[in-house]
Amino acid sequence: MQTTPSPFTFSGGIHPSYNKELCSGAPIRELPMPARLVVPLSQHLGAPAKPLVNVGDTVKAGQLIAEQNGFISAPVHAPAGGKVAAIEETLTAAGRTCAAIVIEPDGSQEWELLPRIADWRTADKKDLLAQIGAAGVVGMGGAGFPTRIKLSPPADKPIDTVILNGAECEPYLTSDHRMMLEFAREIRVGAEIIRQILGAKSLRIAIEDNKPDAIAAMEQAFQGIDGDVAVTVLRTSYPQGSEKQQIYSVTGREVPRGGLPMDVGCVVENVSTAYAVYDAVANGRPLVRRVISVTGDAVQQPSNLLAPAGTLYSDLVAACGGLRGKPAKVISGGPMMGFTVSTLNVPTGKTASGLLLLSAGKISSYTSQACISCGRCVDACPMGLNPSELSQCIEADDIESAEQIALMDCVECGCCAYVCPAHRPMVHHMRRGKALVMAKRSAAKK
Repeated sequence: MQTTPSPFTFSGGIHPSYNKELCSGAPIRELPMPARLVVPLSQHLGAPAKPLVNVGDTVKAGQLIAEQNGFISAPVHAPAGGKVAAIEETLTAAGRTCAAIVIEPDGSQEWELLPRIADWRTADKKDLLAQIGAAGVVGMGGAGFPTRIKLSPPADKPIDTVILNGAECEPYLTSDHRMMLEFAREIRVGAEIIRQILGAKSLRIAIEDNKPDAIAAMEQAFQGIDGDVAVTVLRTSYPQGSEKQQIYSVTGREVPRGGLPMDVGCVVENVSTAYAVYDAVANGRPLVRRVISVTGDAVQQPSNLLAPAGTLYSDLVAACGGLRGKPAKVISGGPMMGFTVSTLNVPTGKTASGLLLLSAGKISSYTSQACISCGRCVDACPMGLNPSELSQCIEADDIESAEQIALMDCVECGCCAYVCPAHRPMVHHMRRGKALVMAKRSAAKK
């Protein structure tokens, strides 16, 4: 096992103020169990899970309460023992609504776990995949794609390289950073399980160079591992954690336009996802909790909290000592790719990595203007797109032209909007345009 600097640098990108010092030094602490958990049935990409319980039922922690409902879907388990108080619609961080199972915890410590796999080293990969699927493990870096599917590439797409994503390039957020410091050994086991399932020759642990303590922790944890394994130290640059950019930085391979990482023999998994894989296989524990960074200058005590799924944002803030006055902006996630929320009455899920609360001093108001054709967004785009042209096409409702110039390749990183002197809401345009394209494609299939 060795440590090497990243041999390649992707084009574009930006260098925002990272502000990670607010809680990068705060050890993970467990959130006291809230009085009420609102557990969303859509904590993953794909179809929402189908409820298996009724109002009035008593459930155990870890019990299956909603089953996978389609090929791209994931089961949902009870994060705590207690009574099912309601099944109702809830607001999500993205501003949509979805069904949720409301549980009132009763303080019970009894868990309903999956059967443990005795020795993952000798287990059949089908059994490992089944365990990961049954545990409801999904990508915890943001997308929430079911992990059992991501680890099941078609036979004609062999994977030779697994990249463990510890970049955490989003400003303010430090949950993955703390996971690498405090659970490095468990992350190693999860990475080994992933590598075994895929039959990959190479394993790379990718971490930005602004996290020297995490680099050291992972170096120590992976000592003595067999095969082609290395810690790759990435240049700090946003969006270094985006999987296509990270694949290039680590391997020099370019994912083709419209393609997937498996098209170049790679799979990228977040370090927190690797921990969840370990927990499912070694302990039989379904994915029902995760570490969330609650940070920003408008919260009393920025913290990294281990919280059960379904915890309301208001309970996270209370556990951090409350607010420093009224925040001017609250963001679910980070400032680049997160979603502004108008209420703290929003529940967490498997992909909730952060809650950012900012005072008025950190917020600026602006008026969007017409594009001045300066080209700064073109220089900043890590996907090599022309964001100004895309934005103007979508603004004119010319969605067909936007699709033709690779709208669907946009990763919504926000680099274009960050550098735009005209303050154009380009990410909003891209999201709207992509939603219209997906609606058109769905209608065509029907």
